[in-house]
Amino acid sequence: MAEIPGPGASVFGWYATFVGVLLGGAIVGALLGWAEYLRRTGGRPHWRLLALSPLVLGVLPLTVPGAIAQLSRGIGTAGMAVALLGIGLGYGVSGRGPLVGRVLAGGASLVAALALVLATTVISDGRVTVTDPRGAWTMVLGLTSILTLGLAASIPFRPVTDRLPRQLR
Repeated sequence: MAEIPGPGASVFGWYATFVGVLLGGAIVGALLGWAEYLRRTGGRPHWRLLALSPLVLGVLPLTVPGAIAQLSRGIGTAGMAVALLGIGLGYGVSGRGPLVGRVLAGGASLVAALALVLATTVISDGRVTVTDPRGAWTMVLGLTSILTLGLAASIPFRPVTDRLPRQLR
């Protein structure tokens, strides 16, 4: 993310970095890991609500002081977009539910993820372009991060099984 605004424009702070970004990722990872455990042990009532866990990535950064005020300028909305794209991709690749719905949700999310990543050129005022090695790296990293979130977010949508690996029995 620091690549997009350019040198000197990206700011790191204790709360914004560790709570707004890193804690959000840790919470989402823990919730999706728990969802996989529940899925492999037969599920529990309402456990599929863990499919909404990526929304933490969009909500937690809004607790950073001054973040709400910046929303009117469009700053701070990417976290929620990434969370929604991850949920849509997760449903699309889950293998559960109506095929038409999964294709539409997954396809729309994939197209939107590509558009978001390619919009980096516009957002960065041309500093990050796909023709520059650093810009291409930034875009590939952004897209693969969204795709990885989508794969992880598919866990609560997947079919329940009651089989644990031998090591966890």
